[in-house]
Amino acid sequence: MAALVAELEAWLRANRAKLSAKAPVAGAIDYMLERWRAFILFLDDGHICLSNNAAERAIRPIAVGRRNWTFAGSDAGGHRALALYTLIETAKLNGVDPQIWLADVLSRLPGHPARRIDDLLPWNWTPPQTEQIAA
Repeated sequence: MAALVAELEAWLRANRAKLSAKAPVAGAIDYMLERWRAFILFLDDGHICLSNNAAERAIRPIAVGRRNWTFAGSDAGGHRALALYTLIETAKLNGVDPQIWLADVLSRLPGHPARRIDDLLPWNWTPPQTEQIAA
């Protein structure tokens, strides 16, 4: 894969040299080459996705409902909605059911030590133990 990527870079640089600075494709090539170091990170880390599809899917409900957000009541209401969406999407990205997580965290918060608040973050959270009902 690295050889193919190196070949692509060489092709981009060679063809960019042949183009006028005003050519639309020159702008596209410049854009890619300016971000080349970030682009090739996937060669060293297989967790890096080559697209932003996951992020796009995560924010789609917000974009679809954007007309509704004008009725958040105030700027403060909009900020609260933003904070909640961030928490919900973070939980989802960590494989946690947001409804269960939020219900548990909100019930624990009043008695939870402030110095251990990190324990309640979605990536550290452990679901409450459910008691087995005897049959």
